[in-house]
Amino acid sequence: MKQEAVRADSNVLILLFQQLRPKQWTKNLLVFAALIFSFQVANVDLLLRSVIGFFLFCFVSGCVYILNDFVDREADRQHPEKRHRPMASGALSPYLALSFGAVLLVVSIVWALYLEWLFGVLLFVYFVINVAYSFKLKHVVIIDVMIIASGFVLRAIGGALVIDVPFTPWFLLCTMLLALFLAISKRRHELYLLEQNKGSHRKVLDSYSPELLNQLNSIVVTATIMSYALFTFTSGRTIHLMWTIPLVIYGIFRYLYLIFMEQKGGKPERDIFQDKHLLVTVLLYGLAVVIILKYFK
Repeated sequence: MKQEAVRADSNVLILLFQQLRPKQWTKNLLVFAALIFSFQVANVDLLLRSVIGFFLFCFVSGCVYILNDFVDREADRQHPEKRHRPMASGALSPYLALSFGAVLLVVSIVWALYLEWLFGVLLFVYFVINVAYSFKLKHVVIIDVMIIASGFVLRAIGGALVIDVPFTPWFLLCTMLLALFLAISKRRHELYLLEQNKGSHRKVLDSYSPELLNQLNSIVVTATIMSYALFTFTSGRTIHLMWTIPLVIYGIFRYLYLIFMEQKGGKPERDIFQDKHLLVTVLLYGLAVVIILKYFK
């Protein structure tokens, strides 16, 4: 009996961990962007603070996922992929998951406030915005993708706050536009998956069409490339960052290829690691930024 109880407890812990969606934690790697672009002044202390900030964002975003899955558990059961999530499948008690999320949220916010009070405030704002998204804003056309994009911008700002380094408006604009690109692509993928039954899972999909989303993506992609090019020239670091522009263009074009030719885009955190071309491009970009900032003035 004791072994069965231990096994049951272990299964619950595994389900709670899965409910935090660790596979999506790659989104929070954006916290390290400020550290990478401040490579000249980086040290062990700043690295440690960035790592802590990364995990705090993972925990708080996990709490958002818990709340979102709690609210959407009935609708998720009709989705071809989301119906396998712990709450939607019935494997995990929704109220146990909600209680766990509440405790984790309080601990994470308190820790963030202790680390850097502005970072703690931002983390709380991030949670509030996403709660508003879960209950209302995800049903408002256009606003829904903008809220998703704002989460990436807050991650980028949080990464700068936690290590106390300045960030440029162009950097935040590039982040916002790239995040909009990913959010719009995600909606397009959902339309592709659900086809004629689109409204039964996410009501806002009734307000979208592939043509509209393709047009929005065209605008955002153009603005992203232009903004990044301007960022490399006006960041105040080194003009040699311009040599990373081809990598950014190729990365965006490759993702467009995955969207239109392979019908992907629903899970960018998975697509990046599964597509070797995209993964190598991201790694080369990070390496190039570090080398340029270190050896070129």
